Amino acid sequence: MMNQQTLKNSISVQGVGLHTGANVTLTFNPAPENHGFVFKRTDLPDGPTIPAFARNVISTDRGTTIGQGDAVVNTVEHVLAALVGLGVDNCLIEIDGLETPIMDGSSKFFVEAIEKVGLEVQKAERDYFEVKEPIYFELKDEGIEIMALPADEYGLTVMVDYETRVLGSQNASIDSITSFKNDIANARTFSFLHELEFLLEHGLIKGGDLNNAIVYVDKELSTEAMEKLKKAFKKDNVAIKANGILDNLDLHYPNEAARHKLLDVVGDLALAGKPIKGRIIATKPGHKGNTEFAKLLEAKIKEEAKKPNVPEYDPNREPVLDVNGVMGLLPHRPPFLLVDKIIEQTETMVVGVKSVTMNENYFVGHFPGAPVMPGVLQVEAMAQVGGILALSAVSDPENYLTYFMKIDNVRFKSKVVPGDTLVFRLTLSQPIRRGIVQMHGETFVGNKLVSEADMMAQIVKEKNN
Repeated sequence: MMNQQTLKNSISVQGVGLHTGANVTLTFNPAPENHGFVFKRTDLPDGPTIPAFARNVISTDRGTTIGQGDAVVNTVEHVLAALVGLGVDNCLIEIDGLETPIMDGSSKFFVEAIEKVGLEVQKAERDYFEVKEPIYFELKDEGIEIMALPADEYGLTVMVDYETRVLGSQNASIDSITSFKNDIANARTFSFLHELEFLLEHGLIKGGDLNNAIVYVDKELSTEAMEKLKKAFKKDNVAIKANGILDNLDLHYPNEAARHKLLDVVGDLALAGKPIKGRIIATKPGHKGNTEFAKLLEAKIKEEAKKPNVPEYDPNREPVLDVNGVMGLLPHRPPFLLVDKIIEQTETMVVGVKSVTMNENYFVGHFPGAPVMPGVLQVEAMAQVGGILALSAVSDPENYLTYFMKIDNVRFKSKVVPGDTLVFRLTLSQPIRRGIVQMHGETFVGNKLVSEADMMAQIVKEKNN
């Protein structure tokens, strides 16, 4: 597991908004653990904030806009992509205007600013949204498809096809988000000439020039259109290059358009609210589809938060301790040994497993014709797993025994029957002091919490040793 990260210090970036043309200052600030990404409008009374969540998206017209109440921020995707691409978890983003600065149309300058101050590792572990099964989304009328697949890292593949002479089918891919800085961050935004003309005619693009947007010429450029572009870009001359784009810049990559679309996907999916562990495959993505998919992920994250945090159990994985290892630490023996193996252990937590079969001797009388595992034995099994955690704190556990002193807040939520596999998790409630161990125990069957209890035990050295 990785820990959360924030910035070491604050740093500002200045520029103009692409659509408003207004000068704006954006400041990245350190933020506490579990803060996430939050925008703050410093130019408005009382400095209202807007958490960067998909539920706060209010528009996807020419960029992603988030808002709450009267506070709105336009074109957040390039900023968020830079934060995600560098592994930042917590940041307060102050801005003194309506729209983030467009800079060169990429995330490059935001990445450089964040790297200038550096990152600080925080104490809390990073809380991922882990894709455990395929998640599929589509907008049929627009040909948009987005899929999330299980993977060990956050990787992305984007496929675009505008079916034009100058920009046909392209794709871009990274296997790990750690490649974002070198392979994606400097990919600039782009537009087709017919879109640009519409925006200019309606006064919807005031901060653009040929250095912050790639313009693909998908139609014949008339003399009248050429004159309008000269005026808009404040150039003495505007020409079309051999590759079909307007002059005054060179492509960083032949597939820069697809790379920028991947950048947008990273920024928009940041609105899901958690770093992603999975593979995203997007066909013809756009801000509308991206943010709708982010809302889908956000809903799944909310749904998962309502479920108990269940330990993962893979019966094919080599255990930390098999039954012989368990008996090497515990004095218990069959038929009173209620732990089959230990599958995970740290200094503060242990996870054990018990398979319940009809051969358990207590099923003879509890109850004939309706076998149910006694709750007191579930507590005993939790205590035995907790004993392993306690005895692991001493260098010579064979010379010690663990005696339980108190059990509180015991709750039984569902019956346990033959065929169930119990997974126990015991977690220290506070550090072990003077041999006193305080733990919280949980018992799971599948994804269901069936019992839990707070326990206190004492580690005691045997008198004959």
